[in-house]
Amino acid sequence: MKYLSLFFLCAIITLSSLAQTDNKIVIGKVDSVYSNILGEQRKVWVYVPGNGAQNSGEHYPVVYLLDGDGHFESVVGMIQQLSQVNGNTVVPQMIVVGIPNTDRTRDLTPTHIASDPPMMDSNFSRTTGGGENFAAFIEKELMPHIDSMYPTQAYKMLIGHSFGGLTVMNILTNHTKLFNAYIAIDPSMWYNKEQFLKATEKKLTTQQYNGIRLYLGIANTMPEGMTLDKMKKDTTADTRHIRSIFALDQFIKSNQKNGLKYASKYYPDDDHGSVPLTSEYDGLRFIFNYYRFKFTNADFTDSSTAFIVKMKKHYETVSKEFGYKVSPPEMLINGLGYNALSQKQYAKAAALFEMNIASYPNSGNVYDSYADLLSAKKDTVNAIANYQKALAMTGSADTKQKLQELQGAAAFKLTAKELEKYVADFEFEGVSATASLKIIDNVLWASVPGEGDFELVPVSPDTFHVKGMEGYKVQFEMDGDKPLGFTSTQPNGIYKAHVKK
Repeated sequence: MKYLSLFFLCAIITLSSLAQTDNKIVIGKVDSVYSNILGEQRKVWVYVPGNGAQNSGEHYPVVYLLDGDGHFESVVGMIQQLSQVNGNTVVPQMIVVGIPNTDRTRDLTPTHIASDPPMMDSNFSRTTGGGENFAAFIEKELMPHIDSMYPTQAYKMLIGHSFGGLTVMNILTNHTKLFNAYIAIDPSMWYNKEQFLKATEKKLTTQQYNGIRLYLGIANTMPEGMTLDKMKKDTTADTRHIRSIFALDQFIKSNQKNGLKYASKYYPDDDHGSVPLTSEYDGLRFIFNYYRFKFTNADFTDSSTAFIVKMKKHYETVSKEFGYKVSPPEMLINGLGYNALSQKQYAKAAALFEMNIASYPNSGNVYDSYADLLSAKKDTVNAIANYQKALAMTGSADTKQKLQELQGAAAFKLTAKELEKYVADFEFEGVSATASLKIIDNVLWASVPGEGDFELVPVSPDTFHVKGMEGYKVQFEMDGDKPLGFTSTQPNGIYKAHVKK
């Protein structure tokens, strides 16, 4: 039974949130905002989770990523992997805003210097000291734009590498509350002959950072033959970069009364160029080490509502960390509710669906799901009321059909000849699976290798539900009498398929 429970947990999370259009995988969009502060149009790369939930009220924390054109794809993929794939809830689903550079040295250095040869930054220019203007651009122009255009929450994170890491430390100490969490990757703390390092250390002792989290990743940039013990005593330019970072690390660890939640790691097998990926991964794990809800086998098999109480308590802790109410993902709870319904665990299913209604009152899906439960319990009056509410919000043909059936209307029917136009072989997009549709005894069936055969019941032209499986709907896309593909809406997500060529 343990295997089945773990398999179900993986199944109730959407397999992929990457948009697929015209056979192209798209992970984000290019947006832009004109900056009066910087005097230029600034492009940003934006990823928004596309988890298939049928609601209009889900909002997400935001990751602001410096050097966005270099790290956008990897960070988006990492967050998607840790928040969705294989049932992972290690980190929350998040919007990612990558900020490409125009003048990197100008924007990512905190103070102007006449000359201070860079140790670890090949893109150094002599235009320095624009860090405060860049921070003002983020706070006063970019953030308001992102908040107005995308479904954001108040929780924000900043990630930066090299000069970007320098910017992270500058904003942490000079604009502390601008972000809730920071990841500084091999920051250029040597900058301005370590004057910025000294200023940073002073501010870390004179200011409070309660509720703020910082992760510091340190690369191995020592010359060949150098050891950590030798490096700490060395005074040459060859070790200046890594010495300055270790000095910062040791200072923070020795001054822990400022409320900052801090972790760091030295990566002996990574250099300055390779360290971002592993630092970002470890940084995300540290910053959200409280977020993951750990399921047990009993959570799936026990018919009581005990695990729901445990989940509510867990999300109270998460909400406290985030500073606002955080609810379990709608898709997750919806899938768990249908799992309980399939086992006739009615009290447990009701508690789960009611939790979703409380968390996502603007989602028609949650009322439709609750009505499915009420219908299964033969509570016709309340089932009709919830179907009506869902229908008013979504206009779903599937919901309409279920409502009409409860109200005694004749079921929608198609003849065997009319069903013939849906017969074809299909392959799913982004998922290694196929489906063959065929007619047996005047009924349309879908055969999915490894999963079984499923009877499709028409509810309206081109729309079917899966017999005996609540919450499953198939909507065909047609070109006259020829199918192009279909969309399968399920408790665990939305999947698209096209006719196999």
